[in-house]
Amino acid sequence: MVLLETWLYAIASVLIVSAISLIGVITISIKEEKLAKILLYLVGFSAGGLLGGAFIHLLPEAVEASGFGLMVSVSVLSGMIVFFIMEKAVHWRHCHVPTSKSHPHPFAYMNLVGDSVHNFIDGLIIGASYLASVPIGIVTTLAVVFHEIPQEIGDFGVLLHGGFSRKKALYLNFITALTAVAGTIVAIIASYAVENLTAFLVPFAAGGFIYIASSDLIPELHKDAYETKKSFVQLLTIVLGIAVIFALKILVAE
Repeated sequence: MVLLETWLYAIASVLIVSAISLIGVITISIKEEKLAKILLYLVGFSAGGLLGGAFIHLLPEAVEASGFGLMVSVSVLSGMIVFFIMEKAVHWRHCHVPTSKSHPHPFAYMNLVGDSVHNFIDGLIIGASYLASVPIGIVTTLAVVFHEIPQEIGDFGVLLHGGFSRKKALYLNFITALTAVAGTIVAIIASYAVENLTAFLVPFAAGGFIYIASSDLIPELHKDAYETKKSFVQLLTIVLGIAVIFALKILVAE
């Protein structure tokens, strides 16, 4: 039986994650060049947070619960494949009509669809992590938040570029973020019917985190100029992200 505490923590956490979608409004007054620099370091920190969440919290939890067997391996790979498919969906685009407020480009709509699915799975991951334990849930939520900050700023920019007004872009971005709430509810309710659901979802979440960090975020850092100083700072942000998650492992230990 799922405790009321699990429900409260999970729903509160996913609402906080959804609220991150409103961060785009803060970036409106920031100059584009300055925002690009800030985002680059946030991406590095996010990559470290996700890798730390996967290797320091989620995978050890999965192995402790089920042993390092085929089930864990398949679940990790499933997470990587699902996030690969989602990324392909978000990047699909084709239109010959000029962008305007009366004609947002299809890639903007596809971004909303892909982001909705992505957020729904984030909700599943958060729900599943709280089913494992409250400390694991808190750390997973923070890892998701680290990732959501640069992602939601980017999504807001994509919607503006796609022809939506700032007000509508902010509204739609928030609505898609709320699908995470549905994901969390589905994960917890499904745990009543599916025995040991967390045995699949926890390593699945780890696979998703590893994919996002290694195939999506870190390549973004390589796109920047190969300057020693910038590369060193990027490395520091990745290590800092891992260190924060490691510190939480100690602070939120069961």
